[in-house]
Amino acid sequence: MDTAVLVIGILSLFLWPILYMGFPASIFGLVLGIIVRRRQKSGIATVGIILSGLGLLITLVNLKVSIIDILLKKYFQY
Repeated sequence: MDTAVLVIGILSLFLWPILYMGFPASIFGLVLGIIVRRRQKSGIATVGIILSGLGLLITLVNLKVSIIDILLKKYFQY
């Protein structure tokens, strides 16, 4: 199960440009990783949690930049 968390964490790093896929993959990886980490103390699950968190962070930064870009285009029409 800890390998699945690692794979989902790696996938979340590759799916961050696609908001509707990167965000759910990151959240799912975090939740699953925390559940697995509580049941068995695995280093692989910890790495999966870290990668999923990093994927979530990058996805949220991408969302923020996209919203700022949309607002700038709306108000300044460049």
